[in-house]
Amino acid sequence: MWDSFWDFLWSTILVFAFIAYLIILWHIIVDLFRDRDTSGWKKAIWVVFLIIFPYLTSIVYLIGRGKGMTERQIAAAEQAKAAGDDYIRSVAGSSPTQQIATAKSLLDSGAISAQEFETLKAKALAS
Repeated sequence: MWDSFWDFLWSTILVFAFIAYLIILWHIIVDLFRDRDTSGWKKAIWVVFLIIFPYLTSIVYLIGRGKGMTERQIAAAEQAKAAGDDYIRSVAGSSPTQQIATAKSLLDSGAISAQEFETLKAKALAS
């Protein structure tokens, strides 16, 4: 298949370019369907053009909608982070009763004073 080093190098470049195109295509399609402001007809037209004229349509999409892609990607990342943080808080968070019990055990062991216990207790009851 490869008669020389240059044939191998050219094949490697082509495979790299094809994989890079697939990654770009994936990002475009994900962004296209993530965009809530674009109607279904516009999305269908973009997809049809991506199938018929893939490279040209990809370049036009990246030039015309690249900034919006970035904004939607950042918003999606922030939303995923917030959802993850909420889940962690719900799993790792302790109830006011547990917080007061922990503060009481610290008071009983002498690690905190009665005034610090009352402060911790007030914070637990306020949350």
